[in-house]
Amino acid sequence: MEKKYYKIALWLAIFTIGYNIIEGLVSMWLGFEDETLTLFGFGADSFIEVMSGLGIMTMILRIRQNPDSPKSTFEITALKITGVAFYLLSAGLLAGIILALENQHKPQTTFWGVIISLVSIAVMFWLMKAKNGIGKLLNSDPIIADSNCTKVCIYMSVVLLFSSLIYEYTGFAYADVIGAAGLIYFSITEGMEAFEKAKGISCSCSCHDLSV
Repeated sequence: MEKKYYKIALWLAIFTIGYNIIEGLVSMWLGFEDETLTLFGFGADSFIEVMSGLGIMTMILRIRQNPDSPKSTFEITALKITGVAFYLLSAGLLAGIILALENQHKPQTTFWGVIISLVSIAVMFWLMKAKNGIGKLLNSDPIIADSNCTKVCIYMSVVLLFSSLIYEYTGFAYADVIGAAGLIYFSITEGMEAFEKAKGISCSCSCHDLSV
């Protein structure tokens, strides 16, 4: 049965990677078309999650062979790249906020931000429950940690949802900028945690917990 459970955990990791690729492409395209900074940034974050997902997939393959083995070189490299990517995303979003404020820019619409965020919340909630269940069946702290850390991904989806809803229904000029600022907060936090985990330092939960 253990072999079967590890196989399910692996497929959940693969699904996470595939979903984030699709979500990233759709979000960035629609964010660009609708000139929505928060949605575009959310899409960029999805591609960072792909790198993190590859690290998680590698972790599952490793602990399936030896639960007590240390992080592989690939896992550590994935964490470092993830950290750098989150910092770059934060810088890009900050630049976008400054330009939007200077030009008094408003999105054409945030309708798709509402739709994508609702889908993301549903999918991430399901993944969190599914990974947590498999982690408990395997008595695997790393897989349980990964499931718990999906909460941060849900939080980012909630930021997109509320900023999109506020702008769509009130036309509040700064809703999109505030949403982008929220993504910056989570991006910086996750970037810091990714580097700490690459060094083997235990830290609070994020979407990129590869610790054993």
